[in-house]
Amino acid sequence: VISLPSRLWQVGPRFPRAAFRSLLKEVVLLQQLALRNCSDWLSDQDLLPVIAQNPGLQQIELSGCAQLSRHVLVAISLSCPGLRQLSLAHCEWVDGLSLRSLADHCRELESLDLTACRQLKDEAICYLVQKCHRLKSLSLAVNANVGDAAVEEIAKACPELEHLDLTGCLRVKNHSIRTLAEYCPKLRALKVKHCHDVVESSLSVLRSRGVELDVEPPLQRALVLLQDVGFANFINLQN
Repeated sequence: VISLPSRLWQVGPRFPRAAFRSLLKEVVLLQQLALRNCSDWLSDQDLLPVIAQNPGLQQIELSGCAQLSRHVLVAISLSCPGLRQLSLAHCEWVDGLSLRSLADHCRELESLDLTACRQLKDEAICYLVQKCHRLKSLSLAVNANVGDAAVEEIAKACPELEHLDLTGCLRVKNHSIRTLAEYCPKLRALKVKHCHDVVESSLSVLRSRGVELDVEPPLQRALVLLQDVGFANFINLQN
């Protein structure tokens, strides 16, 4: 458990609920709130008052807080218009309607983690990025409902995008990756591991620009496999 100055509050999963309520009861100047993996005790009733009385919040971390509900995201969107960073990884209570509320009211968002928010589909993601043009970092990893429509809209609506995580988005294909390369000149890192329909023909343009990819080029992958079975010593690439 870490206790920091009044502008920043970070607690761990074993923090007592009573202490949380007592210590934050009078706090009104929070700018950062980190409550990662507090699913064992954190509820809407604990968090909603804190959000309501701290409209200056700019960074909120709720990854793994599985016992909350969509009402928390709606409250964040209505109370914290200056929000810049929000992490909701593994919060499966996030749905399309609550994400629309976030998009309508938090136009300053620069970083959003929606890893494993499996209720979300292309339509909700498209609506989000049409409103939040300042996004620099976005994770949609581990969501089989996300496909090319969402990725293409991200590319066209978010020119400031630097980091995009599509790990395990099985419906994403080459066409949308080419659109990313065309419309996102500031892209620095892209994760597409386990996107089986994304291959080197679409990644090569990004690779040539120096974009960090989590998938190795085909030749390098082949060499690693050969090395694993003991054949690499017999290959001379200089001939």
